[in-house]
Amino acid sequence: MTDKPTIDDLFDRRLDYPDLTARKRFTRLVGIDEAKSRLTKILGVLVNPAGPRAWAKKHHRDAQTLLDYVERRPPLVILAGDVGTGKTELAETVGDGVARQEDISVTLFPISLATRGSGKVGEMTKLLSAAFDVTAQAAQRLKRPDGAKATGAVILLVDEADAITQSREAGQMHHEDRAGVNAFIRGVDRLAEDRLPAAIILCTNRLSAIDPAVQRRAADVFIFKRPTAPQRKLVLESPLGEAGFSSSQIDKIVAMTGDALANPVGFTFSDLTQRLLPTLVLDAYPDRAITFERAVQLVSSMKATPPFKDGT
Repeated sequence: MTDKPTIDDLFDRRLDYPDLTARKRFTRLVGIDEAKSRLTKILGVLVNPAGPRAWAKKHHRDAQTLLDYVERRPPLVILAGDVGTGKTELAETVGDGVARQEDISVTLFPISLATRGSGKVGEMTKLLSAAFDVTAQAAQRLKRPDGAKATGAVILLVDEADAITQSREAGQMHHEDRAGVNAFIRGVDRLAEDRLPAAIILCTNRLSAIDPAVQRRAADVFIFKRPTAPQRKLVLESPLGEAGFSSSQIDKIVAMTGDALANPVGFTFSDLTQRLLPTLVLDAYPDRAITFERAVQLVSSMKATPPFKDGT
């Protein structure tokens, strides 16, 4: 690596919104509508404070103190929960919802796990600081004076966030990791102090492993759980209905994907969309139709993804 990290060193890729593919993926995230709506609003307010100002001017002209509390929140949101519950998919597509809600362009920078570095003294701190520098510079170009609506926004995504922001209270924590967490906190505070049109999303399976100072800075923490029966039905009803399944047959598959003797925990969202539904298609392809009887056999043979143990 050169003395100055490049974009490729810092980020896995760059995603720009609005984007039709992201919109389709965002729309297909059924069963978590409340989380989708709330996260879109929170990010919209964080990256575009001109929005709530216009709202307050229309509905609550004297609510300046209330508005100050909203605007002063750190630009950080944490998505936490079990594997396969939709955290990363939501994080990667919510930028489209924000772009359309606020009528601005949004760029997502998914930070690379390589940003942890190789453990050399100062390397992780240098890489994280560089990632925040790039984010801040991109956001600064989008900011307009006098609190006017920004021309765009930037979202920094940190998946598997416990690898970068693990608690400094851990006794076995390496000095370089502690320095990295400090650099991350400084980066969050910098974006907040400069009032830039930028926000950070952290995704983690281990909320308890995230440093308390990072958790305290979160504008909100979303907890994702495995889908309930109504949520599983929302996922399965349309595709299985398109395949000719009756309502009672769909209900049977929904029940089979819940917790049972063979599966002490129910299927995750990704179990349903990435394993079960594609398996039904591939089993029948290329010369047979999907049948309910065969679907029951396949579901019976599948195991739900084991739950992730959230320990410190």
